[in-house]
Amino acid sequence: MTSVLYDTPGPKAKIRNWIYTAVFVVLVGLALWWILDRMADKNQLEAAKWSPFITDGQIWTTFLLPGLGETLKAGVIAMVIALPLGALLGIARLSDHAWVRVPVGTVVEFFRAIPVLMLMIFSSALYVMLGTVSSDVRPLYAVVTGLVLYNASVIAEIVRAGILSLPRGQTDAAKAIGMRKGQIMTYVLVPQAVTAMLPALVSQLVVILKDTALGGAVLGFADLMSMNRQISANYSNTIATMVVIAVLYIAVNFALTTFASWLEKRLRKSKKGTGAVVEGDVAEVDAGGAAGVGKAP
Repeated sequence: MTSVLYDTPGPKAKIRNWIYTAVFVVLVGLALWWILDRMADKNQLEAAKWSPFITDGQIWTTFLLPGLGETLKAGVIAMVIALPLGALLGIARLSDHAWVRVPVGTVVEFFRAIPVLMLMIFSSALYVMLGTVSSDVRPLYAVVTGLVLYNASVIAEIVRAGILSLPRGQTDAAKAIGMRKGQIMTYVLVPQAVTAMLPALVSQLVVILKDTALGGAVLGFADLMSMNRQISANYSNTIATMVVIAVLYIAVNFALTTFASWLEKRLRKSKKGTGAVVEGDVAEVDAGGAAGVGKAP
């Protein structure tokens, strides 16, 4: 099969591809062997360092599960706030009124340009200065605040790109039957743009969950990642602990992306989408269109 972007490989090309694949597999195998060999030299593969995760239930009930719970709590709270806030900001950036569009655009660009870790640190310092937040929950508040400010601005760009990815005829047809701007956005554009935005939104939700680890590393937030220090201090198994924590992050994010894939299929089957897809991180959206927007072939 031949298309504009792809030519079916011939016999020689197939042989080259097989050779490249074999070389790559061998190199990956050698790299894994070298890593495991180095770990064995440092006694990191001893059963005593890995068995506590199987034989000692306290390591789960005292450290891992509470840490995972804090990670999920911060992530879910940030998602619940950032998603609707980002949607409102994204829609506001499309307003016909400059007094709405310009200030909202300034806010979005400002918070999108600041690293999320800096936002967490500033938030923590602000809560300390105000003195209205208890020190017990201050790390959680700071982490959630930083995540919301940054990710709501990114989600706003995703929403704007998703709406701009729709064919212009959708808006023109709605205007032709007398619908107002708010009705067009609510009943025509947003429902169709949901499927286009979903892959990028899911990617951003995964980022929210992973970025909670920044609070554990800097602000003393008792999340899953921060449990590495306590477990390592008690069991002297840093590498094993990091591997288990990484597996837990992978499991949670895989469950999130699996659910999102199922939801996207359901939405596409309902024929509310247009086939357009907003890919990954929407870094730049110019005045005339949306960056990172692909259309169905």
